[in-house]
Amino acid sequence: MTFPGTVADPALASAFKNVFRRQPAGVAIITASGPSGPVGLTASSVSSVSAEPPVLVFSLSAASGSAATIAGADSFVVHLLDSNDLEAARRFARPGSNRFNGDIPWELLPTGEPLLTGVTRWLRCRPLEQATVGGSTVVIASVLDIHGEESSHPGLVYTDRTFHWIDTGTALPQ
Repeated sequence: MTFPGTVADPALASAFKNVFRRQPAGVAIITASGPSGPVGLTASSVSSVSAEPPVLVFSLSAASGSAATIAGADSFVVHLLDSNDLEAARRFARPGSNRFNGDIPWELLPTGEPLLTGVTRWLRCRPLEQATVGGSTVVIASVLDIHGEESSHPGLVYTDRTFHWIDTGTALPQ
């Protein structure tokens, strides 16, 4: 799908990637159940849209594998990661890795979605809308359930193609 006013220009695309490389983004793992079992991937595009009603958005950059299963799921779980979830973030970012083995504990929720049980903050969601933009699918989702335990670990962010953590010690004076 092409949107009016958008420009397909390789030089512009390269500049766009370079400018966003230094823009920190929170890190999440999105999981869903598929016909062949649980799937999941690491995403740095999750963002809140609305608090009332609670809605979030993210993008998927592939039309196959885990991304396709998540795009076609009736519901999924968005796990918001802290620094202690770094190994999970790396594993779920690696194509072809065995994401649901015994190293990262998980279980199925009563509603059928795979939950990474070590992650302290997660949201169960239902897709509302999807739009294909270039090679990505943008997913807008309604939040159905929220689990948010307090964590003593710094938040995990992704910038300049590297994972980092941030905490209260990095806050600038007001």
